[in-house]
Amino acid sequence: MNAIDTLTGQRPATSELVPSRYAVRIGEIDVLVVSDGVLPLPTKMLGHNADAADRTAWLDDMFLPREACDWSLNVAVVRSGAQTVLIDAGLGFDPNLNLPRAGQLVMRLEAAGIDLASVTDVVLTHMHMDHVGGLIVDGIKERLRPDLRIHVAATEIDFWEAPDFTHTAMPQGFPDALRAAAKKFAEEYRDHLHTFEDETEVAPGVLVQRTGGHTPGHSVVRIRSGGEKLMFAGDAMFTVGFDHPDWHNGFEHDPEEAARVRIRLLRELADGGEQLVATHLPFPSVGRVAVVGDTFRWVPTPWDY
Repeated sequence: MNAIDTLTGQRPATSELVPSRYAVRIGEIDVLVVSDGVLPLPTKMLGHNADAADRTAWLDDMFLPREACDWSLNVAVVRSGAQTVLIDAGLGFDPNLNLPRAGQLVMRLEAAGIDLASVTDVVLTHMHMDHVGGLIVDGIKERLRPDLRIHVAATEIDFWEAPDFTHTAMPQGFPDALRAAAKKFAEEYRDHLHTFEDETEVAPGVLVQRTGGHTPGHSVVRIRSGGEKLMFAGDAMFTVGFDHPDWHNGFEHDPEEAARVRIRLLRELADGGEQLVATHLPFPSVGRVAVVGDTFRWVPTPWDY
């Protein structure tokens, strides 16, 4: 079954009561945003360098719980020419982390009529567990093409040989889980890796650019066709980052550089009118960025039925 032929106009194949995929067309390129579920995490993760009272005030203004809230997990399937590109691979399954509402990607791809064997390329924005975990679930590799190409920054591969967590602020258990997932991924897929230094075009109109910051090899994907543009920003953007782009996220390995990257990308998005999708913005996370004084505003795109 052709993956992109089923991106629109189909009823869900499961009994889920919430939408889990959303289709966007960028010129001649089809993009399907797919939810891998949600991660419940402490709200301190959204700005561990911020004053606690300021963080609480922001959470109250956003009608969010004060102690913990759900982070969306979004991936994307892109069809450009003869290629089907999966951007990130979701969380997968880690029995030590009790995250039952995440790791839904394979089920939801199947519900959209997308066969894993149709994926020609995978782009990894970085190698955190919630971006590579779906590839290391038992039985998944055997369902993928033997000639699958996995694109990731060379710097990212190097970093995970001896990762530094000294500047992160993660919940207990996450550093060990991240190390283990990255190691297992690198071992299982080493022969499929296509590394790049600064940028690479993985399909017509699909350009991957290394930004660094969140991790040394963190990258964004820029999709351009027919005068239309969309950026998949990975973990460069978080909901709080529009109002407080200088707040540090607990998963950032170089939080000061991550803040500089975030501000630069937000300015580019605001100046160019490029659409934005990001891993942890509320599903489907399709929107644009506006400038408000010294900060920014995320403007969600109205759903197109």
